Amino acid sequence: MAKIYLGLGSNRGDRLTFLKSALAGIAKLERTFIGAVSSVYETEPVGKKDQSEFFNAVAEIESTLSPQDLLRELKRIEQDLGRKDRIRWGPREIDIDILYYDDLVVNDESLQIPHGEILNRRFVLIPLNEIAPGFVDPVRKLSIVDLLKFCPDTCTVRRTKFSLSADEEKAKR
Repeated sequence: MAKIYLGLGSNRGDRLTFLKSALAGIAKLERTFIGAVSSVYETEPVGKKDQSEFFNAVAEIESTLSPQDLLRELKRIEQDLGRKDRIRWGPREIDIDILYYDDLVVNDESLQIPHGEILNRRFVLIPLNEIAPGFVDPVRKLSIVDLLKFCPDTCTVRRTKFSLSADEEKAKR
């Protein structure tokens, strides 16, 4: 089983429901199990600023799916949830990115692992730091704590009161 970190984001419609539905879809994947899930963070958009703020989170999963098979399944989940392809860095119902897949390095036209923009994205590094601060980036040989220290991104990232964890939701009832 590979340990994989996924970034989830939404800034259209019911953002929290999109994140929860994406996580539920991931949980249904064959030979895939959800581990730790970060808090939900509200973040400024990056790139195209004239759009709604995002809800972002990071999930740790374990899976025997290959990186390419996992990517295909994640794209299917996005489509099932109504994601529309729009402009780059534009609004989206749901976005699910493979951030890390164990210590694997993949660089082909359809998939880049580690995710190519992770160094410049506080909205990814902050929730990743919450659940895996000691994870070491296989290319840069730095922990998530250190990557966050050197991140040039200055966008606002605020923890919300919302949770995606099924266990926490059950405990609140």
